[in-house]
Amino acid sequence: MKQFETALPEQYETLKKQANYTSSWRERLDAVQTLSAYQHDKVIDLLKNRMQNDTVNKVQLAAYEALVAFGENVEKPLPARFDIIKDTDKIFLRIKKSLPKDHTVADFADKLKRMRLDVFDAYEGDKGVQFMNWLEERWAKL
Repeated sequence: MKQFETALPEQYETLKKQANYTSSWRERLDAVQTLSAYQHDKVIDLLKNRMQNDTVNKVQLAAYEALVAFGENVEKPLPARFDIIKDTDKIFLRIKKSLPKDHTVADFADKLKRMRLDVFDAYEGDKGVQFMNWLEERWAKL
């Protein structure tokens, strides 16, 4: 069995903030991956929280894999079947209405990123390379 560090990492408070940073799934993923070397109660609690509550499945799975490696009895998180953020269409509609009639999907994506980076980031992380195609479909239906 793999040996883990049992003390809290020196940079725990910084990693904790990073793991909960809503505007960047990449930063959350990095923090989860770094913390997965430390088998400490506080780290386990934080990883369980990310596994259960992160909007991006990649982050949830990284936390899950770390917890399993620690010997925790946890269930693998499933990808969200519906919108990962409540009222996504309302958010999108408000942004679309704030733009000129002849705006493009690129204009829409840019304004979404400026107004709701948390939403943009969560879906970009969730959809991966399909993000812009998915966003264009949603935008076209509004």
